[in-house]
Amino acid sequence: MHALKKNRPLRRIVLASAATVSGMVMLLSLKPHASPQAALALPAPSGSASASSGSGSATTGTKTVTGDTIQTRWGPVQVRVTIKDGRLTEVTAVSYPSDNPRDQEINSYALPRLRTEALTAQSADIDTVSGATYTSEGYRQSLQSVLDSAGG
Repeated sequence: MHALKKNRPLRRIVLASAATVSGMVMLLSLKPHASPQAALALPAPSGSASASSGSGSATTGTKTVTGDTIQTRWGPVQVRVTIKDGRLTEVTAVSYPSDNPRDQEINSYALPRLRTEALTAQSADIDTVSGATYTSEGYRQSLQSVLDSAGG
């Protein structure tokens, strides 16, 4: 018989224990994506509008409208839009997933691209950013809620 199997059963026990401990450490190091406080901080106001200047008409003047908060798999997404003379002049992401470095990395390139597309398209008909599918969908839905409530 092989020397490891017959004379050294302690070695197998040590290896099995080390593997078990390693597995438990890896399992316990997993963290939930959103902290409980972040989930409790919701709901944010949805569909609130404030006119910054201009007349009462929906197509003239300047107004800022905040869209609905859209819950995505990785966290809430909400946009605020400034409309001047019936055109989108600014789109800002008010809330978006930013709980961990990966969220921050994704949104550092996705949000500027989504903003540019929204301003170019002047609608919520914008492309999904590769690698930021859930954020893109939430952004699109929040933007559409703004346009629906603003009459644009």
